[in-house]
Amino acid sequence: MTQIFEKPLYPYARSADQDAATPVRHPVVIVGAGPVGLAAALDLGQRGVPVVVLDENDKVSHGSRAICFAKRTLEIADRLGMGETLVEKGVQWNLGKVFFGDRKVYEFNLLPETGHRRPAFINLQQYHLEQDMVARLRELQAEGAPIDLRGGNRVTGVKAHDDHVALSIDTPEGPYALQADWLIACDGAGSPVREHLGLGFTGRVFEDNFLIADVTMQAEFPTERWFWFDPPFNPGQSALLHKQPDGVWRIDLQLGWDIDREREKEPVRVKARVRQMLGPEVTFDLEWVSIYTFQCRRMERFRHGRVVFAGDAAHQVSPFGARGANSGLQDTDNLCWKLAAVIAGDAPEALLDSYDAERVQAADENILNSTRSTDFITPKSAMSRIFRDAVLDLSERHEFARPLVNSGRLSLPATHDGSPLNTPDALPGGPARSRPGAPCPDATFETGFLLDRLGRGFTLMGLGVQAPQVPGTTPLSVADPDDELRARYLGDAPSALYLIRPDQHVAARWANATPATIATALSRATGATP
Repeated sequence: MTQIFEKPLYPYARSADQDAATPVRHPVVIVGAGPVGLAAALDLGQRGVPVVVLDENDKVSHGSRAICFAKRTLEIADRLGMGETLVEKGVQWNLGKVFFGDRKVYEFNLLPETGHRRPAFINLQQYHLEQDMVARLRELQAEGAPIDLRGGNRVTGVKAHDDHVALSIDTPEGPYALQADWLIACDGAGSPVREHLGLGFTGRVFEDNFLIADVTMQAEFPTERWFWFDPPFNPGQSALLHKQPDGVWRIDLQLGWDIDREREKEPVRVKARVRQMLGPEVTFDLEWVSIYTFQCRRMERFRHGRVVFAGDAAHQVSPFGARGANSGLQDTDNLCWKLAAVIAGDAPEALLDSYDAERVQAADENILNSTRSTDFITPKSAMSRIFRDAVLDLSERHEFARPLVNSGRLSLPATHDGSPLNTPDALPGGPARSRPGAPCPDATFETGFLLDRLGRGFTLMGLGVQAPQVPGTTPLSVADPDDELRARYLGDAPSALYLIRPDQHVAARWANATPATIATALSRATGATP
């Protein structure tokens, strides 16, 4: 895999902006060409919004890094035009197993129901994801999408103004200046943009170290998530095993806090640990090794005037639960339709405040779940360890204990209860899973799936009732909903109307509604009505 890390995907090329007498202003500039920045560029580019992406690198990330991509992320990727590509390459899984010592205590299925196009998760190395995203970006460029991806462009200064953001940029051919109506900072946990603006984080740093070892091997392990508490090959600690494409397996081993990090990364020590886990008969090679600590923290606000933060630049969590990259792509999914509407003059600038409200709520939810997982996995007191071990023992035979086992509450999309864009629920007996603020659950629909039928704008879906023609919405009517649609969208109600946002979250629902009522809800969902 060495070649994939060394080959430039978006090499530096001189831009006409570097020769301009005065700084050129662009509608949107994105800093960072990782998964979050590329997702924002793809989304905005498909909406016809001109965007410039600046990245100091010119190639994919080294090492597999993020590997677990959730169903919601795959549904977002479908709307970006690359979901099928990811699923074909990735390792699909719904099942997980939890071990305590050398015995399995229970297993779980993350997607037990049918009627979903995408699996609960795929495992796919981040470098494959980034490659596929750049390939999709090139396709869009060939179709005329206004996306400009600039490698070798390092942001060295950021100054925010009331009506624009001024950027200083360094390149292999020297510095130049640029301006943006809007700046999206997707430049990672160390975010230079955040530093340039003097903004910080609040939260918690965990005192523990974990070893990541990506190994290539031919093994008989099934395509499942396996998590060990206090395994015999890593006593007193924890371990995690995941299968990836290309015969690569991810192994996470807890090491504890007081260690020599450089010594623990030495190949001979890593191989000894992996050998102890896999046994002497398994042949393997190391592909990538890293040691990480983690933090659960976020910025106080994600929007600062004309600068908006997304992904790790805005919030950070532990890797338990795969909430990092997945929540970052949900950030851009939430942001981009709103920013496009503001730029087009179809919504007031205040709509962007809902991005801050909704995604701060989602970050707090992720941080809470991540912190609880970490506290369960790495008990900080003797009493906490006694409680944890008792829960694990009981879970082997007693179902009531299993919800208490926390090997990482796996990523789920946030339901934005209390969002200023929601209209109060007006569907008596409607299912909680599809209430206002919730992401739409998928279901089989005609010869395909429901989520594929929801457009890039607002959809007005009628179930058992005709969806009226309301300006600003696309109608979708189902005269006789089947059992899946009834269970997921009607519940006890005989019929329903749903107003669905461009990011496929429910904005409003009714047993029935007049066009005027729907128009009021649409006005609220676009920030025009407080």
